[in-house]
Parts: sequence; C-alpha cells; structure tokens
Amino acid sequence: MLDESQAVNVAKDLLPKLHHERKRLTLLDKWYRWQQEDQQLPRSATRELKALQELSKTPWLWLVVTTIAQAMFVDDYRSPNEAETSPQWETWLANGMDVRQIAIHRAALAYGYSYAVVMPGLDDLGRVQSVIRGVSPRRMFAVYEDPAEDEWPEYALRDDPGGKLRLIDDQVVHKLQRVGNEGEIKHVGFDWHGAGRCPVIRYANDLDLEGRATGQVEPFIGVAKRINKTTSDRLQAQHFNSWKIRTATGMTEPEDDEEKRRAKLRLRHDDILIAEDPDTKFGTLDETPLDGFIAATESDIEALSATSQTPSYALTGKLVNLNAEALVAARHPLTQKVFEIRTSFGGSHNRTMRMSAWFEEDYAIATDVSASVKWQDLEARSLSQAVDAYGKAAKLLGIPPQALWGRIPGVTKIDVQEWKQMALDSDPLAEYLRDQFGPDSSADHLLGV
Repeated sequence: MLDESQAVNVAKDLLPKLHHERKRLTLLDKWYRWQQEDQQLPRSATRELKALQELSKTPWLWLVVTTIAQAMFVDDYRSPNEAETSPQWETWLANGMDVRQIAIHRAALAYGYSYAVVMPGLDDLGRVQSVIRGVSPRRMFAVYEDPAEDEWPEYALRDDPGGKLRLIDDQVVHKLQRVGNEGEIKHVGFDWHGAGRCPVIRYANDLDLEGRATGQVEPFIGVAKRINKTTSDRLQAQHFNSWKIRTATGMTEPEDDEEKRRAKLRLRHDDILIAEDPDTKFGTLDETPLDGFIAATESDIEALSATSQTPSYALTGKLVNLNAEALVAARHPLTQKVFEIRTSFGGSHNRTMRMSAWFEEDYAIATDVSASVKWQDLEARSLSQAVDAYGKAAKLLGIPPQALWGRIPGVTKIDVQEWKQMALDSDPLAEYLRDQFGPDSSADHLLGV
C-alpha cells in the first residue's frame, strides 16, 4: 500500500504515460468512429472537392469490430461441479453487466484492450454487493511488472473529468486532484478496498508473449485508407466527368461576352446544333468510365475481408445463392477468430467474477478456478438446421434432449428453465412423487430439477 506522498509520485510518473497512450489510441478511435484524418489535397482544393472527400469516409473498421462483437454475449456463469447457475450471476445482473459487457468487448476489440474495475459496495437494501464497471483504456493506464504474465497490475491510474485522478493500488483507491497548470497533484483522500491486489481486470483482444495487445483496427488501417482513396477518386470522376461533353470546332468565336452568353443559352441539352459556317464540326467527349474504380474498390474490400477474417458478405451485403455447407465454410475463419477472442475475454470475465465474489466474502466461488462464463450460441444457423442436427444427436448418440435445448439459436436460459419445469409438471413420475410426498416435498430434486 502506498502512502500519500508515494501515491502522488506514482501518479506524476504514470500521467504522462497515460496521455501518450491516449494519443495513440485516439488515432485508432478516429478510424473506429469513422472520423479518420483527411487525405492530402492540393492547397487550392475547392469546397466541392473537400465535400466529396468527406463523403468517401466509410466506417469499414467499425464494421469489422461490430461483426465480431455481435457474436459475443455472456449469458451464464457456473461451475462444472454445480448443476445450477452460480449465485455470483446475480451480482453480474445487478451491475447491468448483461449490457455493460458489450462496451467492454467493443473497446477491447477496437483498441486492443480494455478494463473492468471491481470494488466493494452495497445494494439498495444495504447488503454487500460488489460494483463492476468497465473503463476505456483512453481513461485508464495500468502498470504490470510483467505485462505478458501478470493477471493483476501493480497500479492503475484513472483520469476523470475535472482534473480528478484515481490511483488504485493493492489496498486503497487514492483520490487525487490536479492543481493549476504546473503539473501539481494533490492527495485529497482515499477509499479502502482491501483486496490485497489491484482489482483491475484487463480484457485483451490478442495478447502476445511480450505483453503487446493488438486490436481489430490498427492492423487494417492501411487497407481502409486504400478503400477510402479509391472511393474518393470515384466520387470525383462521378461528380466532374460522368457525362458527355459536346464539342464544336471551326465556329467563329463570339466577339463579346453578351454573344458568348447567348451562344451558351442556345446549346441546351435537347437542342439541335446548327452552324452557319460550313467548316464547323460537332462532336462529343466521352464520360469517364467508373468500372475501374468500382472493380478497385471491390478488390480492396476483398483484401480487408481476407486480412481481417471477416466474411466478404458482411462487408458488401452481397450474398450469392450458397448452400448451407458453403456458408459454413465462408464463415469458418470468423468462427475460429471469435472462438480465440472468446477464450481470452472469458478468462478475464472469470477473474472479474472471482474478484466480485471475494469482496462479497464468498470464498468458495472466489477460489473456484473451474467456474467459467458461458457464451450464448450466436452462430449463424437457421432454426430448422439446428433442430434437425440436435434431433439427430439426441436420437443417434443418446444425448438427453433437455441437454440440447440451450443450444437452439435464440433460446435463452430462462426459456430452458421454463421448458424443464413444464416437462416436469407433465411428467407421470413427478406427479406420482408429488402425490406420495406432497407438493412441498423434494420430489423435484429427486428428478434432477
């Protein structure tokens, strides 16, 4: 635990690092939020040209992140030693993590990593209940002794609006305040958490053995730049050169501006051109064809699809008439990628749940490393395909049908619980046991419900 002066010194050391990292992440954020920097234009670029460039900005990298994020949703937490959902799931729901998890996932996918902070707290009735919140890496900087190996940071500095800082160590949250413009930091108090470790959990998209975390934006900025450049060129050709231009040679040039104006008025789109001079010849200049620009854009999109393992139909919206096997093959790279990221995020969610249980003094759950979150099955399959496949699995492999209910697309855990209860209510053996032992007996438990 740091004392007041040590906390101030650590904050002074970490704050410039936080600002430096924020600058790097802000560049990624601009590409993620389709606010990337403009392409270089001539100094004499007109307002029209600048407007066309703005139109060329397309949120391709946001779409890459979204395609992955929409395939990731935690809907349960349990131990393999228990048949029921862990009691810690109530804390998850009480903190709104069924919704907040989405922002944590998206930040980690876009920037490479994000954080969740767990703190002791009370619910509305005054009962002990942990507080779980996600934090953007643009607002928090965590220091690890070994960024690749350590699960818990030594310190984490959070920069809040109004010059407020929060430095979290292994025992307390130091409340700090920036004073003036000289970089001075004042210690104004602390909150005790007593976890024995810094309760900040890192969610990493792709953490390597050197502690580097790469997201789904940074590696593909070059490809996205090419797409925007090609789109900008097409828009310019479409705006300035997408129609035929009439030409006339051999005509006597008008003597003054008034004659030029009258001549232009005569050359309207639907007019027949007539010239008194027999040497006059009329012609046209063809419009600039756009096929090459369109083909180049499609080629760049295919490159983005291949390098990011995103199905091309997710980027283009084009879906040819493929059978089920071909669709599975087209989506397979994304499925493998989502599985890898789920494994990483799942480990972080498990640490979040164990830290939460620790603050609630439920040490059995806090030390149960076998418990894990369960991901909702969001694989792109039709209902008929899933029912047919699971029906065959139950019939040919002898798997209990109730064990397969939760795998049906769109079926939630609550649906499964309701179905099990309905099946139990209509089960002859259950009715017999209730008749023998009474409706308040443990007959339901004898049937494994």
